[in-house]
Amino acid sequence: MSRMTILILLTLCLCVCENSVEAAKRKKDPRVVQSVNRALDFLSREQRRQGYWEANGGQYRVAMTALAANALLCEGSTTTRGRYARNIRLAVDYLVEMSRPNGLIGFKEDYHYTYGHGFSMLFLSQVFGEEEDVERREELKKVLTRAVTFSAQAQTSRGGWGYVSAKDQPNFDEGSTCITQVQGLRACRNAGIAVPTEVIEKAIKYIQDCTTPEGGVQYSIRGGGARPPITAAAVAAMFNAGEYESDSVAKMMKYCELNIDKAQAASQFFGHWHYTHYYYSQVKYRLGDEVWNKYFDSVSKEILRKQSASGAWKEGHIGEVYQTAINATILQLDNGFLPIYQR
Repeated sequence: MSRMTILILLTLCLCVCENSVEAAKRKKDPRVVQSVNRALDFLSREQRRQGYWEANGGQYRVAMTALAANALLCEGSTTTRGRYARNIRLAVDYLVEMSRPNGLIGFKEDYHYTYGHGFSMLFLSQVFGEEEDVERREELKKVLTRAVTFSAQAQTSRGGWGYVSAKDQPNFDEGSTCITQVQGLRACRNAGIAVPTEVIEKAIKYIQDCTTPEGGVQYSIRGGGARPPITAAAVAAMFNAGEYESDSVAKMMKYCELNIDKAQAASQFFGHWHYTHYYYSQVKYRLGDEVWNKYFDSVSKEILRKQSASGAWKEGHIGEVYQTAINATILQLDNGFLPIYQR
């Protein structure tokens, strides 16, 4: 192959990459595209110069940074290319700086640090897959490898996770933090980071043990009642772990249809709605276009209807960054840029 031919092929490849974002947007309802642009511009304005985002009261900086930056990645920007490249680079720098020698990405003083740790594994693993700089790639690999080790050691004897490591609070587990760890670990594995198989297997067993006969996933292995938000998240985690057709997943899906789909069809806005649909949208997208298009038509209308003039969403007590990052991610899932969300 001649040098000229190689140059032409490289040029064509670059053009395809640069145009992929616009190609994805052209397929969408212009109102959704406009909403996403406004939301992402809001997030870019809210980022602090040190690279982080935060929730109300200055809380949850690590978790908010990972969620907000992940929403920017969904647009197609990377650390080197795109409209939000600088924002993403700053976020990566901040989270790498937050990586501790023991592997925790976050603050030991944060009594919910496993959320930020899990979301950070997910975000940084997506960046790692696209990182072109050799030194930064090696740095990210070290951060993620340590993070996986921390999560493995933070797991409870029953296979779950709590708000903090089992070393800091033995025998406490909680469903939503478990989901965060499973998805973060799976994202790391997809990116080529070694994840012990037994950690994932124990987590799957934990989710199954938390499932009621009706298919709802309880707050904790000790009880707390079946909860639609955690059940939706559990199905997404099971899908990420390669569990698609098990009896447990079938029961969970039936529970979700009865408790989430019916509520959505009746326009019932229930507690933890954004959390629920952050995960349930991933489930619906993986089930194919017919399921996804019907679901997205309903959920996107609900989301667009409540967007404020600033581009943010203001419901809930956690804060605008959280709601906006979640909604922007849902609206961009079918862009297909991030491996963790792909079919």
